[in-house]
Parts: sequence; C-alpha cells; structure tokens
Amino acid sequence: MGINFVEKIDDLVKIKTVLISVSDKSGLETFIPGLVKHNPGIRILSTGGTYNRIKEILGDEAGGILIRVAEYTGQPETKGGLVKTLDFKIYLGILTETYNDAHANDLKRTDASPIDMVVVNLYPFEETIKKEGVTPEMARGNIDIGGPCMIRASAKNYLRVASVVDPKDYGAIIEELSANNGMTTLETRFRLAQKAFSHTADYDRAIAGYLSEQSIQHIRACYPEIM
Repeated sequence: MGINFVEKIDDLVKIKTVLISVSDKSGLETFIPGLVKHNPGIRILSTGGTYNRIKEILGDEAGGILIRVAEYTGQPETKGGLVKTLDFKIYLGILTETYNDAHANDLKRTDASPIDMVVVNLYPFEETIKKEGVTPEMARGNIDIGGPCMIRASAKNYLRVASVVDPKDYGAIIEELSANNGMTTLETRFRLAQKAFSHTADYDRAIAGYLSEQSIQHIRACYPEIM
C-alpha cells in the first residue's frame, strides 16, 4: 500500500483549526460565533478582507483565535493579494492524514497544524463577465487561483477535512457541531466534498466558456502597448 493511501480514519473529526477566505461574506456573523462556541480553543486562519470581517465579528475575542495566514506561514501576502494562501504549510495542513506517521513528521518539521475545515468561496467571475463593458483584463483579474486549490485539496481529503463552499450550509454545519461536541461527521464531509467539486467544475466551465468566445484580435486590442 502506498504511503499516501489511507486505511484508518475517524468518522467524527474535531474542528481545531479552520481556514476561512471568502469573497461572499454573508452569514459569517452567525457562523463564526457558532464555530467558536462549539469549539473552545479553535484557531481561525484567514486573509485580507475576510480577516478584517472576522475580527469585527469577534471583537475582543479575536485575540488568540484569529491568525493571519501570513503570520502562520511566515510569508507576507504579495501586493494586491496576488498570492496569499499558496503555501506548503497550508496544503500540508489540509492534505495530511491523521494516522500517517510520515505526515505527522512533516507537520512537526514545519511547525504546521492539521486544518480540519476550509471555508472558501471564489472570486465572482461569472458576475463580472455579465457586467456591461467588461474587458478581458477585468475578467482575467477575477480568475481565482488559490481558492480552487484550497477547495480541491480539502474536498479530496474529505476523510478528515470539511470543505465548505456555500454560505447556505453554515446553519446545518453549526447544528452538527452542536450535536457532536464540535465534530463533523464523515457523511457531512463527503456531502460537502461532492458540492465542492461541482462548484469548482462550474467555475472552470465558466472561465473556459468565456475564453472560448474571445478572439486574439480582441485580446490584442485590450493591450495597446504590447511590446
């Protein structure tokens, strides 16, 4: 059996560390307090505007709970937020397996933590391309890279990680945490993974469809200073 094949898993997984980076911030005002209530000692890793919104929600409680991804990884965000979450420690934390000694050694070596839940929704690409007068550059700027990577990684590891892409699921997740001492079930993680892969597939189809409708002449015309 290969080193990355899993033979032993837990049905119930305690949420100790969660990574949250969302474009749609609706529902966070109830979801965040619910996570904290049912998981004392939880750590929330976050970035940019999401970090600021969570800090606003938690107020004085934010200290010791909320951590910037840049502080966790030791790598500052690039200007404009071009690169925020594409980091070894992040993906090790998402993909690591509970009962894999090699993975445990990697966590120790890098001072990383297993990430038990990833809450991510993507840049509004489809909403952007529907706007009147949208240019290819505006569309290109709304192609999310880190978000789909985190969604796919967490959904792949549904055996341990909850991949949350839809704010409509927040209520049911909090109810499950309440019923299970702050833990998610394998059934829920698998359902969320199904939804997550559908979400990224739809996102990629929208990008592919938009690009297929563009001509190279149109692209060149958008950048008059082509060298």
